[in-house]
Amino acid sequence: MILNLINDVEQAMQGVLNNEQMSQLRKVLAYTFRNINVSSKSTEDRTDNDSVKLIENFLSAKRVEGCSDKSMYYYRSTLCNAIRKIAKNIRHITTDDLRSYLNEYQQISGATKVTVDNIRRVLSSFFSWLEDEDYIVKSPVRRIHKVKVGKTVKETYSDEALERMRDHCAGIRDLALIDLLASTGMRVGELVRLNREDMDFENRECIVTGKGDKQRRVYFDARTKIHLQRYLAERKDDNPSLFVSLLAPYNRLQISGVEIRLRRLGRELNIPKVHPHKFRRTLATMAIDKGMPIEQVQHLLGHQSLDTTLQYAMVNQTNVKMSHRKLIS
Repeated sequence: MILNLINDVEQAMQGVLNNEQMSQLRKVLAYTFRNINVSSKSTEDRTDNDSVKLIENFLSAKRVEGCSDKSMYYYRSTLCNAIRKIAKNIRHITTDDLRSYLNEYQQISGATKVTVDNIRRVLSSFFSWLEDEDYIVKSPVRRIHKVKVGKTVKETYSDEALERMRDHCAGIRDLALIDLLASTGMRVGELVRLNREDMDFENRECIVTGKGDKQRRVYFDARTKIHLQRYLAERKDDNPSLFVSLLAPYNRLQISGVEIRLRRLGRELNIPKVHPHKFRRTLATMAIDKGMPIEQVQHLLGHQSLDTTLQYAMVNQTNVKMSHRKLIS
């Protein structure tokens, strides 16, 4: 309880004292309270309720900003897990508490640095909001820096792998599905939300709804158009969904259904890591490799940040070598 009182005083004096003065104040408070026993009038339940209320207020603000249900669930679970583990009132949590939590989380769970940094970003967003809303004086996450993550070269599909998958498709639905993913680079979540009426076959384009319910226009090639039209012509159901299950009652195809189908195809062909997102990365790499401006690739993929687009696209090393010989050697 003494530490909480000291922390409250420090929070209140953050904007008044410099670092040296804050350090001296901390020593004085610790010495002053060394032989004093303090009991809290508030119960543990009230402390928990205060923390829960702050989290709910933060989530309400995020919902107003337009965060998706998936993002809201991630925010809630991440914050609740952290607060439960630290076991302190949110207003009393310090930088050392958060550092210890992140370190312990990584050690026990074996989580990657990317996962730990994602948790850090959620905590940073939450405590920055508390600071902005005057619930606390200063965010304890300010001094916790971004986790350094080593860059790895992520794989893309080769032209040969794409053709092998197309040739191995058992039915026209899977062929149309692969063509659409490969030619548009859309997210699998965007694909399963498409309806028949969304497709503009004359102009070979469609409008997809991405993260945050943001819409954008994507484009597909002639082969995709032919296979999609053939698939739709052969369907005997009246479901408005663009892709449906193979068996009655022909419900809308779900993300898990797409992932399972592609993984099975990869195992049968001995192609490593076959999943929907890899089509997206392949398209980005191919587009940049063939000279499409990075800003257009960003718009095509629906990224808010250009840095995200650059992480998706891997430059063809052969072209780098040829350009070096042409322009530098």
